[in-house]
Amino acid sequence: MSERYARQIAVPEIGAAGQERLGKAAVLVVGAGGLGSVVLQYASAAGIGRLTILDHDRVEESNLHRQPLYRVRDLGSLKVAAARAALLETNPQTRIESGCEPLTPANVARRVAEADIVVDAADSFAATYTLSDECRRTSKILVSASVLGLSGYAGAFCGGGPSYRAVFPEMPSRAGTCVESGVLGTAVGVVGALQAQITLSCILELQPSPLGRLISMDVRTLRFGGFSFMDAPEPDEQTNLSFICTSQVSDADVVVDLRTPAEIFARPFSSMLRTAVDDVGGLALPRSRRVVLCCRSGSRAWRAARLLQAQGYESLVLLALG
Repeated sequence: MSERYARQIAVPEIGAAGQERLGKAAVLVVGAGGLGSVVLQYASAAGIGRLTILDHDRVEESNLHRQPLYRVRDLGSLKVAAARAALLETNPQTRIESGCEPLTPANVARRVAEADIVVDAADSFAATYTLSDECRRTSKILVSASVLGLSGYAGAFCGGGPSYRAVFPEMPSRAGTCVESGVLGTAVGVVGALQAQITLSCILELQPSPLGRLISMDVRTLRFGGFSFMDAPEPDEQTNLSFICTSQVSDADVVVDLRTPAEIFARPFSSMLRTAVDDVGGLALPRSRRVVLCCRSGSRAWRAARLLQAQGYESLVLLALG
């Protein structure tokens, strides 16, 4: 084997057999931002055989403080292209594929089918729940992480263990973002490295397994925590809320837009009802038709759907318009 991995192979828990296992693994990384850039660097350096990067954003100057994969020369470039180039410079032995597209309900089955393990670094609850549903259906391990401000977490879901929905059956009432709440670059680095380690541990089948465990950290207090969720029950399928994409909306659907006027840059459908979350129950929507609830991130759509479920509505889906 390559001298490149000599120090890694020297670890008793890895050895030549473990390195061969890494070389045969196919990993899908959804999101090439803060978490994704750290995971990609360590996964490539460790000798993962095939990495698939999925992202549709471009490199911005505000990314550089927490996304060490990119340089000033990359500003304005597609992240998937810049990431691929940077990774190949450090390890040309890794096969790197990329897709300049967001993860959606329309492409999730195809993307997950191509991977042995899935890394959720998308910073999107809509993507996380969509990935969790597909990984649970196909028994693929999902390594998901999140970081905001000075704290974050990472965990291994599905793949024979409980899904993300089992641990987080409800989306936060307000989904914060790095733009709104800020984030420290080193916090992203710590959580990203933890996410990379969980991914490698799952591939190498190290014991005890990280599957069914969530690890939390707070860089302000320099404390780590966590818990096992292997006994967490899956939520009732009948009350689960699923995300769809714009191409899956039909003329028979009733589309409700929960965005504010300032958020509406485009109207993807000619006929859309507009209202606020708290007023959705007063629309008297037809119960015989599917209701599509739209907002930017999916958070308000989720809240509105729960309000309608309490009124007896059953055919409800969510659409995150970004």
